[in-house]
Amino acid sequence: MSKKVVAIVGTYRKGHITESVVSALLESAAELGAETEKIYLLDQHIEFCTNCRTCVQQKSPSLRGKCVHDDDMEQILSKIDAADAVVLASPVNFSTVTALMKRFVERLIPYGYWPWGSVAPKMRNNKNKPKKKAVIITSSACPVFLARILMRNPLTVMKMAAMTIGAKVVKKIYYGTVAVTEDQKLSDRAIAKAKKCAKKLLTD
Repeated sequence: MSKKVVAIVGTYRKGHITESVVSALLESAAELGAETEKIYLLDQHIEFCTNCRTCVQQKSPSLRGKCVHDDDMEQILSKIDAADAVVLASPVNFSTVTALMKRFVERLIPYGYWPWGSVAPKMRNNKNKPKKKAVIITSSACPVFLARILMRNPLTVMKMAAMTIGAKVVKKIYYGTVAVTEDQKLSDRAIAKAKKCAKKLLTD
């Protein structure tokens, strides 16, 4: 049975750097026999988390609680749960991930168990060894050596998101100086770097 790779893309600009990186990685994964899917958060109906904590009260053997919102998030999370590997990608906006990605990340709280009276939540996925692998991708107009120092938050946020869904991050990609021109394209070297990550995701 082929492995499934789901990519969550939090960019506002389709066809540009962030999506191009994801596309290159998924293309390579498909060549290795994987079933791939790309989900644009821009196209999804996702409500904001209201911190009602209804989902984290439910003590059950299921992987996650049930959110009160009736939107696209349930379908997205079901696809993630069924996947063997996940790609999380967002460009840097104001030193962190985009609002699209942040809204998605905040809605991952159903993977936690936090009954009233408890000091802190427990992640339901922490009981077991991570069964999935993840690659996280970000890009910035800032040179990468500076971005990794000054704007580390995007990688931190997406790494925590990966851990929450039960995935181990096997590769972090940070592309710098990506806004030199309005229609800047990825270099062949950058594309090769992205494609190389597919093997890391699919190798046992």
